[in-house]
Amino acid sequence: MLTVVTGAYGHVGANLVRALLERGDEVRAADKRQTEALAGLDVEHVPIDVLEPESLEKAFGGADTIFHLAAIISITGDPTGIVRRVNVEGPRNATQAALACGVSRFVHCSSVHAFDLERSGPELTETGPRATGDHSPPYDRSKNEGENEVHATIAEGLDAVIVNPTAVIGPHDYGPSRMGELLLQLRDRKIPVNVGGGFDFVDVRDLAAGMLAAEQSGRTGENYLLSGHRHSSKELAQLVAQVTGVKAPRISVPVSLTSGLAPLVLKLTPSNQVPLITPDSMHALQFSPSVCHYKASQELGYVARPIIETLRDTYAWFDEYTNCQAEG
Repeated sequence: MLTVVTGAYGHVGANLVRALLERGDEVRAADKRQTEALAGLDVEHVPIDVLEPESLEKAFGGADTIFHLAAIISITGDPTGIVRRVNVEGPRNATQAALACGVSRFVHCSSVHAFDLERSGPELTETGPRATGDHSPPYDRSKNEGENEVHATIAEGLDAVIVNPTAVIGPHDYGPSRMGELLLQLRDRKIPVNVGGGFDFVDVRDLAAGMLAAEQSGRTGENYLLSGHRHSSKELAQLVAQVTGVKAPRISVPVSLTSGLAPLVLKLTPSNQVPLITPDSMHALQFSPSVCHYKASQELGYVARPIIETLRDTYAWFDEYTNCQAEG
């Protein structure tokens, strides 16, 4: 079976491709870039731009299944409009190309941020409110609009399913991702205080398994929340300390205070850097309901491993990767 993965060289893609190869699929890695994330793996690389439909049709030719991961994650708004273009026009172009190529199954990897986390209440399910109002960050609204494009093509006959992961952590994080960078900064004691609030963290390998299950068993047009475990920022730091032996920050700062400082931090940060504290990141920490994956568990057999296992494996992978780089 030929499977195409867009955004294949990202953190999720690097793990999904490995899971697909282990399953025995022939994999085509469709991405703008080609990095070490898939080095040494038996995959075909095809360059794409999700804003160029013809490149997608070329990449999707002959494919049985498409996993659409390509997106832009942003905690700094969308000052140039590129976040919305990639996250909305990208799914539109990808689903239309899949339909034109006669693809049998399309799995769209969206985000928990497609839901209105501020107004969801203490627990979020797949029936929760959507990120549509101006109170929701631009990234959140773009993910919801991207799903609307997928549903529009489903109405035209595409067999597609949508998964919504939470904050992704785990091995093969070559970037590293923003979450990987957070874990490294906690290990290296570069974060002096615990910021209030929290979030749900999912192991990237469980996410990959959930996507494969959604491809096989997910109902057309349905959403599946693929969450892990919710922890406060302080609890996460304490878990990191347990794994690494590095002391966790002792001082905790209310999220209301950091939210007030976030615009100033963002303004003072050089344009080539992304601070951890921004209005959008504080919005995510402040409004972080328990994310229920009951539906995925019942329909897909989805299971989320303990976060302590994820953290141990993640730091072990970072150490191995660093050693390999040092050895040349």
